[in-house]
Amino acid sequence: MPSRSALASVLTLLLGSVLMLSLHVVPPTNEINVVRRTLSEYALGPTKWVFDLAVLLVAVGSALGFYAVVRHRQVRPYSGAVVLGALWIASLLVIVAFTKTDWTVGPSIGGTIHRYASVVGFVSLPLAVLLVAHKVFPDRLGWRWAARGFAAVALGWFGLILVGVVRMGMGYGPWWRFIPLGLVERAMALAAVLAILTIALGLVRAAKPQDVALAPV
Repeated sequence: MPSRSALASVLTLLLGSVLMLSLHVVPPTNEINVVRRTLSEYALGPTKWVFDLAVLLVAVGSALGFYAVVRHRQVRPYSGAVVLGALWIASLLVIVAFTKTDWTVGPSIGGTIHRYASVVGFVSLPLAVLLVAHKVFPDRLGWRWAARGFAAVALGWFGLILVGVVRMGMGYGPWWRFIPLGLVERAMALAAVLAILTIALGLVRAAKPQDVALAPV
């Protein structure tokens, strides 16, 4: 039933987020500069499996969330929001399959694919949430604007990267030095996960008590 899918989505998203946060405080990855180094930097060392598992859990949690949206609110499976959600999930899988470029070695095709997948993911999920929020929360304005707010914040952080790219095109230096890239990416990722988490949690809260009571053990 939809409420169970939404609950599984919430738990999976939280577990993936906790794993990713653990990389910030557990040695040796706690020494990585969170202001300048991106999250994918954690995949270049011995803790790659933790990073990959965290990203995969977020992908699974997101898939469960969109599945619950389709089941619960009659959103068409091939609607724009669901297609964008699928792009987000696919981008996370690509990020795991293709590791970030190790610049101590040099550029790589896999690293380039990783970078473009990240761009697709960070744009597609916020847009998906913006499109679907009103259908998930037709009569709950607070939840709707919370989901949209997190999505808008994620897009706003991505906008800073675009400003840096434009400045670089005008001859003002590399875009990744214009902004604290690691900090911006972390804020962007946090807002994106909170956006889909709000959707899933809202569906859990919307579950009818009798539906929960009748759910098979």
